[in-house]
Amino acid sequence: MIVRVDGGFFLRQTLMKKSIIVSLPNGEARRTDLAVKADRDAKGDFSNFRLAYSVNFQFHQGGTPKVVQSTSLSALFQKYGDILWEAGSHRNNVAAFISELDDILLGETFETFSQEKVDRLIGDLRRRSNSNATINRKMAALSKLLRKAYKMGDIHSLPEFKRQKERAGRIRFLEYDEEDRLFSAIGMKDDHYCDLCIFLVDTGARLGEGIGLRWNDIHEGRATFWITKSGKSRTVPLTTRALEAVQAQKGRADGPFADIDQQRFRSVWNSAKEQVGLGNDPDVVPHVLRHTCASRLVRRGADIRRVQMWLGHQTLQMTMRYAHLASHDLDVCLPLLERPLPQRPKEG
Repeated sequence: MIVRVDGGFFLRQTLMKKSIIVSLPNGEARRTDLAVKADRDAKGDFSNFRLAYSVNFQFHQGGTPKVVQSTSLSALFQKYGDILWEAGSHRNNVAAFISELDDILLGETFETFSQEKVDRLIGDLRRRSNSNATINRKMAALSKLLRKAYKMGDIHSLPEFKRQKERAGRIRFLEYDEEDRLFSAIGMKDDHYCDLCIFLVDTGARLGEGIGLRWNDIHEGRATFWITKSGKSRTVPLTTRALEAVQAQKGRADGPFADIDQQRFRSVWNSAKEQVGLGNDPDVVPHVLRHTCASRLVRRGADIRRVQMWLGHQTLQMTMRYAHLASHDLDVCLPLLERPLPQRPKEG
C-alpha cells in the first residue's frame, strides 16, 4: 500500500512532537517520526504550518513505513543484480542492457518509474535500430529489476510492460555440405574445436552449455546440461559421433570442453567461416548449430513436443518457430485436392 505524505493533510498535536499519524484506507492509523519545520505566524499559532518537504512512504503488510528515496537503474542493478541473475554470460548481457537503458535516461533518478519513461526507452531503442525481439529482451530485464525494487520498497509503483510484436524471422541452419566444409576448416585449425562443433550440432546444446559440461554429467551415452538459460536441467542421448567427440577428450580435466575459451573459439569460427565462403552471412554464428539440430529433428519427423524437450525450451511457442519445416505433415492433404484430369479428345 502506497501513501504519500505531504503538507496537505490535517494537523494533529503530534506534529508538535515531530511525528505524523497516517490514516490508512483500511481505517488503521500508524504513527511515524518525521523531521518537520513549523512556520509560526505573528499570532503564534500554527495556521501557516507546513512541512518543509514532502516525504514518500511505502507501507508493507505488517511492516513499518519505509521512506522511498530517489534511485537510478544503475543503482538498482548494483543493489539487486547478483540476487536476480547468476554469474555468467546472461548476467553480463543483462548488465549491458541496464547500462544502456540508464544511459538513455542520462542517469536520471526517480521514485516512481513512469509509463512515460518506458515509452521513452522503447522509442529510443527503435531509433537505435533495435528489433522488437531485442527490445523485448531489454524490457524483460528492466521489468524484472523494477519488480524487485517495488517489492523491496525502493520505488512507488510499476509501469505496464507490453510485449512488442515479433516477426517470425528466417531461421538459418546448415545444410550437410555447409557443415562438412565449415567443420573441416575448423578442424584444420583446432581438432578440439571441431569436436565441440560436432557435439553442439548433434545435441542442440548452446555454446555455454557445451563448455560447461563436466565428466560427471555424461553417463550411459547421455549428457545432462545443468547450466542452462531456462535454469532447468535436461538430459539428451548422444549420437555415435557426438559420443566419439566426447571420448576423444579423455584426459582433459573437469570436462571434455571445459578449457575452451569462448572468445578464441568464436575467432577460429569466424576465420573458418570466411575461408569456406560464408563470411557474408551474418546468421552463421555458433548458435546456428542449435538451429541446425532443431531443424533436422523436425524435418525428419520428430514430434514438436519432443523437440521442445530436447532443446529445453520453456514454452512450446519457442519451438513452433521450426514447425514450418515439417512439410511432410501436409502430404496427407494432397490426395484430398487431387482430381482426375479430364480426358483430352483424340485427334482424328
